Amino acid sequence: MNPTYLKTEIVRTFRSTRFVLFAVAFPVLMFLLQANVFGGAERNFAGVVMVNMMAFGTFSAAMTSGAKLAIERSTGWQRQLRLTPLTGAGYLGGKALSSMLVALPALLVVPLVGVLFQGVHLDAGGWLRLVSGGWLGALPLVLLGLLLGQFGTPESMQPVNMVVMTGMGFLGGLWIPIDGMPSWMADLAQATPTYWLIQLVRPVVTDRLTVSLAAALGVLVAWTAVLGTLVIRRYRKDSARV
Repeated sequence: MNPTYLKTEIVRTFRSTRFVLFAVAFPVLMFLLQANVFGGAERNFAGVVMVNMMAFGTFSAAMTSGAKLAIERSTGWQRQLRLTPLTGAGYLGGKALSSMLVALPALLVVPLVGVLFQGVHLDAGGWLRLVSGGWLGALPLVLLGLLLGQFGTPESMQPVNMVVMTGMGFLGGLWIPIDGMPSWMADLAQATPTYWLIQLVRPVVTDRLTVSLAAALGVLVAWTAVLGTLVIRRYRKDSARV
């Protein structure tokens, strides 16, 4: 991993006002809005919404990797990098790691707001599972973004990302309760990585609609393996054209 390249990727992302607003400010605002408007809906509602918005923030950060990759492909920058000592693993790994690192603000700022303004309280183990699980569980979403970026164009990535984020967000339970879905939709939700990300961390704040920790981890690992394989294969196919 090239530290200079990694630093450049992170700085480029945080210089984007759109990223900061969508991946950090928007989840915070939606958390406060939902928690205050619907706060009496159920016990520990603020904690549940906090988890959802943390997941949404990481999802937003994860998908930025694909948009940047699509731009680099279209401008020929990715082709130029292949002619440098930077390896394919270093390039893709830098993209993935930078997206994972820029996902951290949402995982830290949203719960901070929850503690200061909504009275959310968890023990040390709960906070550890929530933040670490939310961060590691975002890896398949990062790889999904990279895979879409390997196929998309700069013009297509914004609508594609919006469709993917909206669809997976709703099915994964980020916006509507899974237990309020029709049975067919709830079954379909289990085919999305966002569903399992939520199931990994939501037991910290509620015991409703939970699965075992081992099951959530297993499915997310499987998603990571499949998406990682597809990203590598697609990159190698592009590399063969140089």
